[in-house]
Amino acid sequence: MRSSTFSENLATRGRLYFNNFSDCWYRSFILLLTFLFYTAYHLSRKPISIVKSELHRNCSTVIRPADLNITNNATWCDWAPFDQDNYQALFGVLDNCFLVAYAIGMFFSGIFGERLPLRYYLSVGMLSSGLFTSLFGLGFYWNIHSLGYYAFIQVMNGLVQTTGWPAVVACVGNWFGKGKRGFIMGVWNSHTSVGNILGSLIAGVFVSSAWGMSFIVPGIIIASTGILCFFFLVEKPEDVNCTPPQHHDSGEAEPLLQNHAVNTSNGAISTEPQEVVEDHTEAISFCGALSIPGVVEFSLCLLFAKLVSYTFLYWLPLYISNVAHFEAKEAGDMSTLFDVGGIMGGIMAGLVSDYTGGRATTCCIMLIAAAPMLFLYNSIGQRNLGTTIGMLLVCGGLVNGPYALITTAVSADLGTHESLRGNSRALSTVTAIIDGTGSIGAALGPLLAGLISPTGWNNVFYMLITADILACLFLSRLVYKEAQGWCGRAPRVRGFKEF
Repeated sequence: MRSSTFSENLATRGRLYFNNFSDCWYRSFILLLTFLFYTAYHLSRKPISIVKSELHRNCSTVIRPADLNITNNATWCDWAPFDQDNYQALFGVLDNCFLVAYAIGMFFSGIFGERLPLRYYLSVGMLSSGLFTSLFGLGFYWNIHSLGYYAFIQVMNGLVQTTGWPAVVACVGNWFGKGKRGFIMGVWNSHTSVGNILGSLIAGVFVSSAWGMSFIVPGIIIASTGILCFFFLVEKPEDVNCTPPQHHDSGEAEPLLQNHAVNTSNGAISTEPQEVVEDHTEAISFCGALSIPGVVEFSLCLLFAKLVSYTFLYWLPLYISNVAHFEAKEAGDMSTLFDVGGIMGGIMAGLVSDYTGGRATTCCIMLIAAAPMLFLYNSIGQRNLGTTIGMLLVCGGLVNGPYALITTAVSADLGTHESLRGNSRALSTVTAIIDGTGSIGAALGPLLAGLISPTGWNNVFYMLITADILACLFLSRLVYKEAQGWCGRAPRVRGFKEF
């Protein structure tokens, strides 16, 4: 009898460990898969910034073919219509066509994402983005010189690119609970910088010989990941008999892979999975998502945080080149240190917010620290190479840390807020609202920098510092509530309970 009981317990333990291993494997696989997906999204956005220097060049330094019949020696090597004196304004049109379309489309993307299967939604989005990215490059081979053609491609690409962020955050949020969410998403969010770096390298290979391939190759890559998504993405743990994570706190944070009830009474172990209640709730409305506590505050905070981040993204190489007198390639290489600092800042913000339970406080402290660091970088950051490297890393961490935390862990927390009463279909809409509002800042930042920079770089940095301070102010009420919780006036929780 004892032998039989021992055998049953041994078999039960084996099944328990196997189920835990299965959960761990699937979670790791989904994290890697979604990392690759959004890396491809950013990879396909990057070529335009690399190709600009090829579309309008200094033709006096280019060897002219002997058999080429030209009428203008100054612009013979440029690609019309970017061979005019207003080429910078035309490049600005292309940038804003993408950014404005992305900002507007993001508000609608989350609504569609809640009502369509994420696997299909992401797959169609990546395939469409691959198409439009490639069409931009095909303009080289089809000898297209119409600004309207390239602007239309940028608008369409901006719209289909909005399918990515709400869907991947919703998918990761479905698989990971709050307990480790800040750290996990802080690491996972490095896909942005990885995509930017890979996009630059791939575009750089072809830009001098045939710039069309700088778009076509990334287009093929993101389309291929769309096919990968269609066949392999698992949207929810329930789809493969894994246990869904705990999205709300019950005293302590749940273990990441705890998925079975263990009953040790009388020496027996019960491995029956917890009952999974099927979700039949309707997708949340746009106004319903706005009413979730914290959504409006974090959305407005992200608007100004993303304004600062994207201004650095588009203007930092030019600033380094003008102020530190670096060559264009050296300035571009140096600017990647800002992204490296952003990776470290995102991970640090996630770790600290997981430990303290204060997402808003973590963001606010980093934003407060960023303001004087931006002033110092503009004042003394270019004195020597060591100072430049150090200041870029610190500024990148402080600027991109809150941006990364809000767009990942905060969005996932709010999309699974307890006020939703178990409605798990709000995550994509909440993510779209927050990132869509932030994308307005992403469009405004480079535009304002272009208008202000002729008056001096100091004024650009004053604008960025002001934006940082405004971002902090929008979080002040949430920081006060978190401080109340730490002082014992309200229960301390991880993430958000009630604001």
